[in-house]
Amino acid sequence: MKNKLRVLISGGGTGGHIFPALSIADALKRENPETEILFVGAEGRMEMEKVPAAGYKILALPIAGLKRSLSPENLALPFKVLKSIRMAKKIIREFRPDIAVGVGGYASAPLLWAAERCGIPTLIQEQNGFAGLTNRILGKRAGKICVAYEGMERFFPADRIVLTGNPIRESMKPYTAQQKAQGVEFYGLNPACKHLLIIGGSLGSGTLNTSVMNWISEGCPGGEGFDVLWQCGRYYKKRVDEFMDGQAEAAKKVHHTDFIARMDLAYAAADLLISRSGASSVSEICACGKAAIFVPSPNVTEDHQTHNAMALVNRGAGEIVKDADAPQQLMAKAAECIRDGERIREMEKNSLSMALPGAADAIVREIYSVIGQ
Repeated sequence: MKNKLRVLISGGGTGGHIFPALSIADALKRENPETEILFVGAEGRMEMEKVPAAGYKILALPIAGLKRSLSPENLALPFKVLKSIRMAKKIIREFRPDIAVGVGGYASAPLLWAAERCGIPTLIQEQNGFAGLTNRILGKRAGKICVAYEGMERFFPADRIVLTGNPIRESMKPYTAQQKAQGVEFYGLNPACKHLLIIGGSLGSGTLNTSVMNWISEGCPGGEGFDVLWQCGRYYKKRVDEFMDGQAEAAKKVHHTDFIARMDLAYAAADLLISRSGASSVSEICACGKAAIFVPSPNVTEDHQTHNAMALVNRGAGEIVKDADAPQQLMAKAAECIRDGERIREMEKNSLSMALPGAADAIVREIYSVIGQ
C-alpha cells in the first residue's frame, strides 16, 4: 500500500468531467483508504450535487464561464475570477494538499493556477483530443499531463505527457452474448432484430432527436431489420412524448426514454451506436468495442468533439456526421451501416484496439510519481 495523501481535485460542469474525477478519487481510495480527498467545484454546477452523492466533500468557487452572447454577466467575470483565486489560495492553505489534480471545467483553472503559485505539485487530466486554452497554459507548469489521445505534444511539453486514457465506469467493457441477451430483454427489444442505441446526453440530444423524428415522419425508410433504443434527454422528453403519441406504428420499433439508468445493458444490447463525441462517451465506446456514428456537438470550445471523433474515424473505428447534416443524413447512414455486418465487425475490432483500460489506476500512479513517492 502506498502512502496516504491529501489530494485536491478540481473541475466539473458536466458529467464528462465529474465522473472521471470521481473515478480518480475512488482509485486513490483503493490505493490507500486513509487518503484525504477534497473536491473544488463551481457554484451551481452539477458537481455540487454529484460529488457529495458519491460520498466526497466539495467546496465551491464563484467562477463561471464566458457567455458567447453579449451578456451583462460577462462584466462580472473578472471579479469572479479574482475572488475564486483568493478562495482557492485559502483552501490550499487550510487543506495543505500534497498535490492538486485538474480534470477540466470552470473550477479547475483558478484552483490549479493558485496551487502552482503556492508551490503545490499539479497534475492535469486532459480528456479531449484537442486541449483547451486553459489546460495548455496550466500544462506549462504541471508535473504530469495525463492524456487519452496520441499526438498531444502539440499542446503540452512532450516529456510530461503520459498516455493513460480517460477514467470510465468499470462496467464499460466488451460484453458476452449472454449479457447482450440480458440487455435486449431488459429494454424490451426484439431479439430477432439488430439494435441501434441513440444517446446524446441531457442537453446534447436536440439534433439527434430532430433526426429521429424526421426519420419517423418519413415512415422509417430503410428501417427494416433493426429496432431503436433512443435516449431523448429529460429536457426534450415532453416534446418527444407528444410526437410519439401520434406514431403508433413507429412505436413498435422505436423505444424512447429520457434517461438510461442501466447504460451497461444498453451498450450490451447495441449493435450500433449514435452518439455525441464527448471524451467520456468516446472512451466508453472504445472500452466496449462498439461501432458508432458520431455527431460532434458544435456548441463546445474549439470544436474538440470533432477532434475526438476523428481520432476514431481515422482508424476505421467509427463514422461521423456533421451536426448540420444530421437531420437529413444521420438515420439513413445508420440504416445503411447496421445492415453491413462486415463493416460493423471491422469498426468493433478497431474501436476495441483503441481502448485504454485501467486509466484511473494509471493516473493514480502518476500522482504518486509527481510527488516523488
